[in-house]
Formats: sequence, structure tokens, C-alpha cells
Amino acid sequence: MVRIEKRPGENEAQMFRRFRKRVMRSQLLSTVRKKRWFVSKGEQRRIDQKKGIQRAQKRQRKNNRRY
Repeated sequence: MVRIEKRPGENEAQMFRRFRKRVMRSQLLSTVRKKRWFVSKGEQRRIDQKKGIQRAQKRQRKNNRRY
């Protein structure tokens, strides 16, 4: 849980901006989104392999454009 306290002389907008930054750094929202639905270990492994292949293909395309 992310918790902040109001600093002296700080208005609500500044406090809210600081809160949002801290939430993004803690990766709280991405964790909640991932845990929203159950994904089996086998399915997660297939997803990770597919993402790895996509990253490799992207790297290869990027390297081919340079030459």
C-alpha cells in the first residue's frame, strides 16, 4: 500500500502528483492487472516464449534496417 503525508505548504494537486508517481514506481497497478485473471504456469510460459520471440524479431528488424 502506498502512503504519503501532506508536506507543509503543499497543495492537493502537488500531493496527488506525488502519490501517482509513487504508485507508478511501486508497480502496484501492473501487479493488480496481472492478478485480475488466473493464468496457469503452462500458459504463462507460452506467453513468455511468445513475447521473447517477438522481442528477438523486433531486434532483428531493427538491426537489418541499419545496414
